[in-house]
Amino acid sequence: MNDMNVIKKSSSGIQSIGLDAVLLDKRMIFLSGIITSKSVDLIVKQLLFLESLDEQEPIKLIINSPGGEVEAGLFLYQQVKGMNIRIDIYCTELAASMAGILLAGGKYGRYILRNGRVMIHEPLISASSGGISGSATQIARTAETILDTKRQLNQLLANDTKRPIKEIEKIVADGDHWFTAEEAVKFGICDAIVDRV
Repeated sequence: MNDMNVIKKSSSGIQSIGLDAVLLDKRMIFLSGIITSKSVDLIVKQLLFLESLDEQEPIKLIINSPGGEVEAGLFLYQQVKGMNIRIDIYCTELAASMAGILLAGGKYGRYILRNGRVMIHEPLISASSGGISGSATQIARTAETILDTKRQLNQLLANDTKRPIKEIEKIVADGDHWFTAEEAVKFGICDAIVDRV
């Protein structure tokens, strides 16, 4: 969908400006849809741009995502963790898989709308990827890489939720684990339920 335009009056006349640009000016960044390297690169550029404009004014990172690429998500996770500027993270509808890890990883405010949902699980190999193929050694290496990723994500969740690693391991091993807004706060993924962004 193309960026919706809004009409803005200024001393220089009337302008048509993209809605995304207006919201960025209000220090709101959106992670919508599947997490990819391309979407994360854009978000990181926006974060760095807003930080360069004002290092004191908070940023709102608004998430509605089913998850996506773990590597891209970890890049965004580390970038948000490493920045000194306050970044408040909001789950509006859905923060699933890698998006749930990002939500839990906020170091300032982590909020969820009353009807928002969070889902966490083990890293997956999607059916659309064609499955694993190759020699037994290659398959074993791929499996070890996936297990390393699983351990890394579990440790991040344990750190960010202040839950024992064994509890995280058990929950994600059982498959998709869904949380209501209330459950996400109780579990430590979010800090509070809010009624709006």
